Parts: sequence; structure tokens; C-alpha cells
Amino acid sequence: MKTTTLLALATALPSMALADAHMEASGGALSYGERPFYLIEAMEDGPLKDKLMSCQGQTPERSAFSIAHRGAPLMIPEHTKQSYVAGARQGAGIVECDVTFTADHELVCRHAQNDLATTTDILVTDLAQKCTSPFTPAGEGTDASAECRTSDLTLAEFRELSPKMDASDKSATTPEEFQGGTAPWRTDLYVAGTELLTHAESIELIDGLGADFTPELKAPSVEMPHEGFSQEDYAQKMIDEYKDAGIDPSRVWAQSFNLDDIR
Repeated sequence: MKTTTLLALATALPSMALADAHMEASGGALSYGERPFYLIEAMEDGPLKDKLMSCQGQTPERSAFSIAHRGAPLMIPEHTKQSYVAGARQGAGIVECDVTFTADHELVCRHAQNDLATTTDILVTDLAQKCTSPFTPAGEGTDASAECRTSDLTLAEFRELSPKMDASDKSATTPEEFQGGTAPWRTDLYVAGTELLTHAESIELIDGLGADFTPELKAPSVEMPHEGFSQEDYAQKMIDEYKDAGIDPSRVWAQSFNLDDIR
């Protein structure tokens, strides 16, 4: 397993060099940002801190060992255009789109098929009435809850939603209150103007950023087949969208927790 991983990453390194050239040509300079050195400054004095601080003088480079998992979700809503761009700008050589599907079987980027209640504004829109489980306010001994799936919506409806940081206020008594709950170690500063993506759009974006791809086929929240759309159809559609975009297979690190998908 360790050997396989190292071989895979070694294969990826030539495309990382091309990625850096692409970023330079497009004027997108890499930057580690403030957080790494903020954390290093807080360390106890010693050889490790000194070694890490020496990195301040280096020119940031893209690395296949750096993966933008959901993008850059500490600060920017996950699986959005802006989050993927931020991850690539901070040196990620590989960007992850978690793949799920809508009611009309279009592929979109979401960490889970049923996370719309906590990652978008769906509960404060007219589309809330389409949720699998509508908003239920907190009561004595019970948390507020809701479940809204991408498969509850068509792609056109999905596009009407606005992203937010993945969070919820379990003590909420209204859908508006439920929108809160962002952890204190995260921020809502960069929510405005962020955009949801289809899987195909993520391919075009990540390719344009010069990074490679690690799509994960997420487990459906609905019973499969879903209205004639089988698990095999689902997996094949994910792969076909890379073929349709003309992406070299060596740049795609497809994932699934379902062993049958891999076989």
C-alpha cells in the first residue's frame, strides 16, 4: 500500500511542474498564507520551530502531497469555486470534489448527498418544502434538525442555492437560527459570493488551475437504483465526465469507500 502510494505520487510530479507553469502564466502566484506561520510562532522554541521558521524564505511550490480536501473549508464554504481556487493558490497539487447526484441525476460537488441543510441556505428558501425531512425546532431534550438532499432537487433548483459554512445551531427554534453555529475556529467572512459547482464545472476549474483531481464517489442517501439510475451508472458517469473533458487518466485519483465501485 505504501509503495503503491509513493509510485502514484511520483507519477503525479511531472504534471505538478506543468501546474506551476500554468499558474505562473495565468498570473496566479502561490502563497501559503498567514496561518502556517501563525501556528509556528505559537510553538515552543527549539530546533523544530527554527527549522519550520526557515521556510519563510522559500518560494512556495505546488505539491502532490498537498490535497485541497473539499477546497479550503477552514475559511471558505466547502466545495465551492472560491474554495477550490483558494486551495490551489495555497499550493495544493490535487483538489477534491466529493461527487453526488441530483433528482435528475446530474453530478454535483457535495461532501454528502444529504448535507444541504447545513452547507447551503435551502431552509430559508422556498425549496425547503422539498427537503426529505423539514426543519424541526429544538425542544425540551431534542435538538433542532433537518435533512435536505441533492436528490430532493433538480440541477436547476440546486443552482438556486447559496453556499454557507458547514454548520448548524442545534438549539435553533427557527430555520434562520439554524443557519448559524459556525465553529469559533472558522469564519463566515468569505461566504458572500461563493458558488456551488457541478462535477463537470469542477473539472474545468481545476484543470484551469493546473491541479490534478481526486473525485470521491459518495455513498447515496437514497436507495439504488434511483429511478433507473444504478450504482454502476453513477460511477461510470463520474469517470465519463473526465473523458468528455479530455483529461489524461494519470491526473485523476478516483476514490470510493464502496469496494464494488473500485472493482
